[in-house]
Amino acid sequence: MSAHRAAPIAASLPLIGHPSELAVLAYRGGRPIAAGRFLHEVRRLAALMPPGRHVLNVCGDRYRFAVGLCAALYSGRISLLPSTQTPEVIRRLREFASDAFCLYDDEVCEIDLPRLRYPTDLRGAAGPWDVPMIEAGRIAAYVFTSGSTGTPIPHAKTWGRLRRCVDGEAQRLGIDAMNPPVIVGTVPPQHMYGFETTVLMALQSGAAFCAERPFYPADIGAALAGVPRPRILVTTPVHLRALLQSEVAMPAADLLVCATAHLSESLARQAEASFQAPLLEIYGSTETGQIATRRTAQEVRWRLWPQVRLEADDAQTFAAGGHLEARTPLNDRVELLDEEHFLLHGRGSDMVNIAGKRSSFGYLDHQLCAIEGVRDGAFFLREEDGSAVGVSRLGALVVAPGLDAAAVLRGLRERIDAVFLPRPLLFVERLPRNGTGKLPRQSLLQLARSLAPGATPPDQRQDPP
Repeated sequence: MSAHRAAPIAASLPLIGHPSELAVLAYRGGRPIAAGRFLHEVRRLAALMPPGRHVLNVCGDRYRFAVGLCAALYSGRISLLPSTQTPEVIRRLREFASDAFCLYDDEVCEIDLPRLRYPTDLRGAAGPWDVPMIEAGRIAAYVFTSGSTGTPIPHAKTWGRLRRCVDGEAQRLGIDAMNPPVIVGTVPPQHMYGFETTVLMALQSGAAFCAERPFYPADIGAALAGVPRPRILVTTPVHLRALLQSEVAMPAADLLVCATAHLSESLARQAEASFQAPLLEIYGSTETGQIATRRTAQEVRWRLWPQVRLEADDAQTFAAGGHLEARTPLNDRVELLDEEHFLLHGRGSDMVNIAGKRSSFGYLDHQLCAIEGVRDGAFFLREEDGSAVGVSRLGALVVAPGLDAAAVLRGLRERIDAVFLPRPLLFVERLPRNGTGKLPRQSLLQLARSLAPGATPPDQRQDPP
């Protein structure tokens, strides 16, 4: 049999992989929640859901999100997981699934869909310990990418393929079913990375997860301290940098997992030294799910998921096999080393050409943020007015309290070619990053326009996967 031929997926697979009703599935406020209680609440919530077949699950509490996800699966419904819930996205979702309703857990929800607030009490007489089986081919969720026009594009994820993906992740992360870890995540469960790593992998591997989603360094430290070891911190480069720059003492972690944006080797090394734990970076996208890992502090090459392969076709690289639903193009420039390993050279849309010189936004952003005193920053492409119309220029937004423009530009001159120096350099209190630390293209450009009315940044910088 070919090394890349996928093994068949069972006809049906269990909803959760915890061995007994007493096994700890989650922690909230430091208190354990057993798998038996979880399944009881799944059945209770499924019975309360309205008739619609599609569920927009916006619960911020990770435990409630997981109950909602499994209640939808148990009752034959499909979860809708867009990256944002703007009015335009919701309008598009109604067109895609006219029967959709919103499951939420905030005090107030203004999403323009029929709504079901997560009940404050789902307790009651527990039934027998009986883990439901879910058909492997059933669509468990639709995840969405924005596409070139901003219109949400759905990608169906079947239960069997999702299971295969997170089973591979559990093996790659070395999760021990005899000594299962607790996962603390700074990323939302609705995002593909958070969905797979902080929810699905925990449900299937016997690990537990922290219900809270800590954001600030002190909250992350408290969340880690509130759960037993072994502990896995699932985070992003933005959160990781903020943790290392803060003066908050962090409890020990046994593994760090990072994804969603470029992670430098230096930041990875600092994180490993600070936490005294290895850091694994995950590569993937909404379309593919996670497909590779590397220990960034020690290696540059990526190692593919079991059964996944990359195929080069002219200037495009495709991922196929394993847990992928279909052969899928990658948005990145990839160099294949062998059947299992590759190098990543950045996004194809990440390149910028100024006066005949080439660089990448990822590289420029990294050099900007490496200047002492700069907390965050990002370049964008703009066009000058007047006689220089049509000539590409760069601008940049920077978070650097205590520095002025002269100091930042002086630092940039030591790091990048003068042709890439930003004009203008705009100081802001914070960048409009979303919950995973990404900079949505429209938010970045709108902020730049509002601060520099004369500049009209074109639609040329794309969102990362």
